[in-house]
Amino acid sequence: MKTSLFTTFLVLIFIKGFSQDIPSKEVQIKTAVLAAPEEKRAEATVYGYDTNGTFTVLRKGSNEMICIADDPNSPGFSVASYQNDLEPFMVRGRELKKEGKSFQEIFDTREAEAKSGKLKMPKDGATLYVLTADEENYSPATGEVSDTYLRYVVYLPWATSESTGLPLKPSAPGMPWIMDPGTHRAHIMITPPRN
Repeated sequence: MKTSLFTTFLVLIFIKGFSQDIPSKEVQIKTAVLAAPEEKRAEATVYGYDTNGTFTVLRKGSNEMICIADDPNSPGFSVASYQNDLEPFMVRGRELKKEGKSFQEIFDTREAEAKSGKLKMPKDGATLYVLTADEENYSPATGEVSDTYLRYVVYLPWATSESTGLPLKPSAPGMPWIMDPGTHRAHIMITPPRN
């Protein structure tokens, strides 16, 4: 009997010690939408994590925005929001990452699939917003977050420096520039200076 109780105790400690703390659905929605433009937040779709840590839809929205809650397994705080034409691109990236593919393998696979037409990319461009904060400035229990930093990415597949007039790197703080030009992942980076 003592051995059985001791074994149960060890199993509970093991599970408790290695379980991830998943914020409530309400906290995940509250913080995920912070990355979206204010007028788009109330009707945005929100993805996050269930109590088992499985990535899932937390709220089905009615507008064009999709928000992603902070990953409880990643250090710091990071939420994102993007226009729904980017969803096939994002879903494919998550699938390939789950398969254990490297950044370059993910890039190459999506590049080939976009060129073949298998992966649909936005025709008119689409925006991604990423809001981050240091871990000490985020409370997973309440959803309070402070000292955040927001950057903007506008995806323009196949765009180049020549087609947009943008430089390949910023020459002044906050200046937009183009990254991955000429590829499916070509995007305008806008990184405002930190306060």
